[in-house]
Amino acid sequence: MLEVKKALKRRIKHVSVPMGGEDEGGEVIVAAARVYRDLLKAVAKHVGKDDHKSHFRDFVKNKFRKNAHSVEKINLSRNYTYLLNSIHSHKDLLFSYNIAVYKTEEMKRVLGKSAASVGLRLPEVYQP
Repeated sequence: MLEVKKALKRRIKHVSVPMGGEDEGGEVIVAAARVYRDLLKAVAKHVGKDDHKSHFRDFVKNKFRKNAHSVEKINLSRNYTYLLNSIHSHKDLLFSYNIAVYKTEEMKRVLGKSAASVGLRLPEVYQP
């Protein structure tokens, strides 16, 4: 119980949560709620919030709610969130070093940011 409280205060990403007495049940719920919130934020940020992408978000919600009582599944969800954030951080790092990974996508993104900083938008490219 003391380990869980310290971990929540320091926001450590991985902690083994013991399943035991009544006092520990509340902390498990708090830890699960934090993992669920972080997972939904990562999915919204990296997958998207569009209507046509809602099936993945709904899948994640259903799987988490079904397995929220399992400490192993909570840790698995935490690890998946970490993986999702790390993959996108790695991709951004590769783009910043100009590694040849989807150059056209990167150029569109950089030009779009530059145009948006002065209040403009890039024109839509006509594709027959």
